[in-house]
Amino acid sequence: MPGTIAILGAGAWGTALAVHLATRSGAHPRVILWARRREHAAEMNRARENVRYLPEVRLPGSVEVTADPHVAARAELLFAAPPIASLVALADEMREIGAEAPLVWLSKGFVASGDLPAGFGLAHQILAKRWGRPVGVVSGPSFADEVARGLPTALTVAATKRSLARDVAQLLRGETLRAYETDDLPGVEVGGAIKNVLAIAAGASDGLGFGDNARAALITRGLAETGRLLEALGGRRESLMGLSGLGDLVLTCTGDLSRNRRVGLALSRGENLGSTLAKLGHVAEGVAAAKAAHALAAHHELDMPITDAVFRVLYENVSPRAAVEALLAREPKPEME
Repeated sequence: MPGTIAILGAGAWGTALAVHLATRSGAHPRVILWARRREHAAEMNRARENVRYLPEVRLPGSVEVTADPHVAARAELLFAAPPIASLVALADEMREIGAEAPLVWLSKGFVASGDLPAGFGLAHQILAKRWGRPVGVVSGPSFADEVARGLPTALTVAATKRSLARDVAQLLRGETLRAYETDDLPGVEVGGAIKNVLAIAAGASDGLGFGDNARAALITRGLAETGRLLEALGGRRESLMGLSGLGDLVLTCTGDLSRNRRVGLALSRGENLGSTLAKLGHVAEGVAAAKAAHALAAHHELDMPITDAVFRVLYENVSPRAAVEALLAREPKPEME
């Protein structure tokens, strides 16, 4: 087990992970929680709580909160927990100041890069080439608030080196948290990215009063189109039957804490996207993921009708009702195509 762990990003998930690692049974590594803004770090140290992103969860005294990136860069294992749009830049920043430990991220979504054929891709496609040590991802159905409060949770870990996935899974395991390892890194990343897009669709469907049957159909058909993209990006379709696929999809499409589901609900009421995102106070990753998935589907010539409908609602001012009606008007195909 590494002696020192740094969590890069003091949002809800990063804070929840710090709390979990500091309170799990067994050996306790030194846990450093890095916040980009000095004011935020000072506030957390003063209150011993992340009032802005994870209120009413006490930070254990053993969690060191800092805004000094050099302190975090010296850790033996790095967990990155920024919004996905900031992940590559954060990794570059840490590398430039001397970070050399394995890097594992909690971020879900696609990264934008001119080095990738479609202009978008998976984080490991960029970071595996730029980071000098093994890299990986932690994903699965996991609301930060529930993890921090010690409610039962299960996660999946994948990495470029199987030993890293095994070590991180072992590190994460505790009384109420189970962690499994897999070698399908693309599968884990795609599942975590597309589920947020589908949660916007599910929220819109629920907001329009289309009922439980419609939500179940969206989840199931959404899983099918996720599988097409997953295979195009080098993953295995069976990975979608796991925690980072079906598990996370069901949680995000049905859970009241889901930011992306709340975006869909707001859009169904005719609310403006910009004001909706501003009121959230957190990043809804499905908004950017819809744009990336739309580009990737076009590049790989894939049929992803639900993703396309969400894209048109978000970026082409199509109403949620019109988008759903267009989906229902599509000519049916054999279910398993």
